[in-house]
Amino acid sequence: MFKLICVTDRRHSEDFLAQLEKIAAAGIDGVILREKDLGEEAYQSLAAKVMAVTEKYGVPLTLHNFTRAARNLNTGRIHLPLAKLRALSAPERSAFAVIGASCHSAEEARAAEALGASYITAGHIYATDCKKGLPPRGTALLREIRAAVSLPVYAIGGVTPERVAELKKAGADGGCVMSALAQAEDPAALIREWRDNDV
Repeated sequence: MFKLICVTDRRHSEDFLAQLEKIAAAGIDGVILREKDLGEEAYQSLAAKVMAVTEKYGVPLTLHNFTRAARNLNTGRIHLPLAKLRALSAPERSAFAVIGASCHSAEEARAAEALGASYITAGHIYATDCKKGLPPRGTALLREIRAAVSLPVYAIGGVTPERVAELKKAGADGGCVMSALAQAEDPAALIREWRDNDV
């Protein structure tokens, strides 16, 4: 099954928590709480509220970047840029049952796997407003990373229902979606569209 992960950016939603509740209720496979504009204290406060939503629907929540906040909230799941993962000591890494790493090459993916990453996000695959002006790396990147590691690989950047077959063919185990879900009037219908294309 092609897994669908919601990567958050609350600036895309008028009522972030209400929209996230709709997404969680619709059966999303996971949530990565990104929110790069927040400091750690504000991030931890928001994460506690988000945890209440994701736990209600049994959706795995992965915190992003802030390892201390993740430990304080006992989430057991963290997603990090590779540079930050490299900076963690082995005991610090062992505090997390699941570690995700953002990678942009096969070499980075191999390094993340060696450091104990549980999964990799690879991108950006297609053109996306989140990376305006930066050329996409294309599905060739997915193929290279898939050949380099044995970890689950999730595509990020321009992931749409129509691209599921192409992404699966390139070796993606799932996709990460930000603005499309955040702005969807009916997230459940959008998620169903993804599921219908997973054949």
